[in-house]
Amino acid sequence: MNIAINILSFIIAFAFMEGFAWFMHKYIMHGMGWFLHKSHHEPRHGRFELNDLYAFIFAIPAIILMWFGTPEFNYLFWLGSGITAYGLSYFLFHDVLVHRRLKHNVKPGNSYLQRIIRAHKIHHKKMSKEDGQAFGFLFADKRFDVKRTDE
Repeated sequence: MNIAINILSFIIAFAFMEGFAWFMHKYIMHGMGWFLHKSHHEPRHGRFELNDLYAFIFAIPAIILMWFGTPEFNYLFWLGSGITAYGLSYFLFHDVLVHRRLKHNVKPGNSYLQRIIRAHKIHHKKMSKEDGQAFGFLFADKRFDVKRTDE
């Protein structure tokens, strides 16, 4: 039974994070937290930007949950692991695949990845905190589908 609870805890935390990240991005990062997030909507000078501090802020609940979930490795640990897995997925998608903060030549042919990349690029067309769209990170509405020319 504990294994099922732990797996469910991980999945729930991971899924919850997309909604939480959307909310935080739309209402906090593009609201009172704009002073940090603004750096992400401007050309970057150097390897880091102030927006990177959000990674540490969002890691705090995961660290706390994992701390209190050990040494038993109970559901708290797995909730924290789900948050951490979301953070890793976010980093790989957002920082590596979209913004290419690590150099690579990957050009996704997958329609899901193309959609979320397009949505994020549309999000970045606005350099201000107002009137943005596409605040999700790992989910994008079908209206952001890349139109195929071979159909």
